[in-house]
Amino acid sequence: MELVPEAEQPPVPALSNPIRNKRDQHTAHMLTVQWTADLGWARPAIQAYRPLSIHPNASALHYAIQSFEGMKVYRGYDGKLRLFRPLLNCERLQLSNACVGLPTFGPQELLQLIIAFVSVECPRWLPEPHSHLYIRPAMIGMGSSLGVQIPPEALFFMTAALFPQRQVTQNPMSSIKLLASPMTMVRAWPGGIGYAKVGANYGPTMRVQDEAKQQGCTSTLWLFGEDEQVTECGGSNFFVIWIESNSVKLVTPPLEHGLILDGITRKSVLELARERLSSPNAECGKLKPLVIEQRTFTMTDIRRASEEGRLLEGFVTGTSVSIMPVSAIVYKGDSIPFPSSAAGRETRPPITQTLGYANIFKRWLDEICYGTVIHEWACEVSNAEGCD
Repeated sequence: MELVPEAEQPPVPALSNPIRNKRDQHTAHMLTVQWTADLGWARPAIQAYRPLSIHPNASALHYAIQSFEGMKVYRGYDGKLRLFRPLLNCERLQLSNACVGLPTFGPQELLQLIIAFVSVECPRWLPEPHSHLYIRPAMIGMGSSLGVQIPPEALFFMTAALFPQRQVTQNPMSSIKLLASPMTMVRAWPGGIGYAKVGANYGPTMRVQDEAKQQGCTSTLWLFGEDEQVTECGGSNFFVIWIESNSVKLVTPPLEHGLILDGITRKSVLELARERLSSPNAECGKLKPLVIEQRTFTMTDIRRASEEGRLLEGFVTGTSVSIMPVSAIVYKGDSIPFPSSAAGRETRPPITQTLGYANIFKRWLDEICYGTVIHEWACEVSNAEGCD
């Protein structure tokens, strides 16, 4: 390890410091591992954060041969460091690597690298309870050949970023407004790699994302096909809650068509909903039991539910946003409101007049991540054996 003396490291910005909103603040170190087809993996190195040295012909620059992950390390109320279901991130990175011809290695090996890295950075950069660092593992194709081929060299690296911190006292949660994508643009298609976390899935969305912001929206809700199937929202998974056949249903697009990312927060929300809210006798405050469905649905379904007064909530999930309610979807010039968002709380149906389902899921996940409840999904960094 080539550690930067603490006296030479930059100051840690306060959790409330607006400089964090730029998302360009980082910790003092990075982890790197070189790979070549001839020699395999080199020894991992933790060193000072610095620009990468990369050949102009590197395949990552020309052919989008790169992958990445996003995860957080949490400082709990008890002072302990926790990772949330980290092996799922490690397994997903290997899937993404395989999609673009990058080398793979064991998920447990990657987890040990993550633990080693956060163990170095967190004592200084994550000192306060109920705070987190954003961890970015990534891999890029290297080499000097311009040929379209499996890269003969690759670089794995890991950095930690200082993100804005949502205050515990913020209630209700802020919400986002989405722009439904135009028919002329698609994010993913059957037979493609829309399910992988690779840069090629994100770059082509930037133009539509910019259009969303110009229309006063936060992000894009991506549709697919002539029937305008709902898929993902920007870099997040999408959920809707509506009343159908006298039941309250939690609905999210399915994985089997390969159009969406198998999000870890998405997976966790579905599992918590089945465990805690799917029983006929399950109630949380005034919230009713949920019927959980992973199925295809369309913008026509959402608009019809809104017109018939059956639309209750929409929210997105992801590592960066955690859980964020949706206030409205702009679709073909019209705004479809979600009455249970923070912006529409005065018009909520009686079924969701308390905090709402999104807020309950967010609270449950926070309790796990920050250690106010003991749960198998929380991997304690100091005792990481058996993390899953």
